[in-house]
Amino acid sequence: MPARSSLPDVFAALGDPNRRFLLQALSERGQATATELAAELPVTRQAVTKHLAALADAGLVEHRREGREMLYRLTPAPLEDAIAWMARVGGEWDVRLARLRRHLQRSESASPPSNLARWRPRPTR
Repeated sequence: MPARSSLPDVFAALGDPNRRFLLQALSERGQATATELAAELPVTRQAVTKHLAALADAGLVEHRREGREMLYRLTPAPLEDAIAWMARVGGEWDVRLARLRRHLQRSESASPPSNLARWRPRPTR
């Protein structure tokens, strides 16, 4: 697992619906093998293993060997980082949209400029 996953890696990993399903399954189970997870998807065990490797590269899952099997479990820290980033960016947009709303409300209460009062649409040909 990388020391610190990057947000682009996390979002790229979350871009695949099979990977999101695997994360959901691991969050519900706590841990599972690739074989157990593959039983719930219409893909091969090898495909699930590749998806789990992509999730591990993004820091979203980690694994440990138990006998002949690898047990995978969710590591939520990168998801928390992504959620924090989305909340911060969402807050910035909330501020911008509130400013725009205030500006538009002030504009609506002002009278239209004289050149707009005379404006007429062009006839279509």
